[in-house]
Amino acid sequence: MKHVKFIAVIVAAAGVAVGGAALAKGYGHHGPKMSFEEIDADGNGEVTKAELQSLKDARFAKADADGDGKLTLEEMQAHAQERANERAARMLERFDNDGDGALSKDEMPKPRRAGKMFDRMDADGSGGISKEEFEEARMHHRGKHHHGHGHGHGDETEQN
Repeated sequence: MKHVKFIAVIVAAAGVAVGGAALAKGYGHHGPKMSFEEIDADGNGEVTKAELQSLKDARFAKADADGDGKLTLEEMQAHAQERANERAARMLERFDNDGDGALSKDEMPKPRRAGKMFDRMDADGSGGISKEEFEEARMHHRGKHHHGHGHGHGDETEQN
């Protein structure tokens, strides 16, 4: 039951985020880089909350395979798998420099902030991350992303 609730929270959060993501990054339920004109369904030159709600509703309807107005675990998993497949195909298309249909280690995208993140975690500049530095970074990250949301994700001591 916890998995169903967790997935439902993820789907709901993704649905809420679709509007902002569509505007900020050009992504929406139709895939990457929706144009402003696609989001502005009535063509009046501005995107309304109703148009963003329409995007959200269409995304829900696409995931609701049996059309009963509810998302089952299987529907959520199928929708997530479909989106993962689309992202993987776009990634292969974008980074397969030699055109062999596969990504070599050298073709894989390099993390943009991995070095900076390591340096921030290595608070004492020793070139390594101690357990204390790791835990401090973890708590900082948790506070930044989960503060006030009541998700209940914590370490073992919090789950008793």
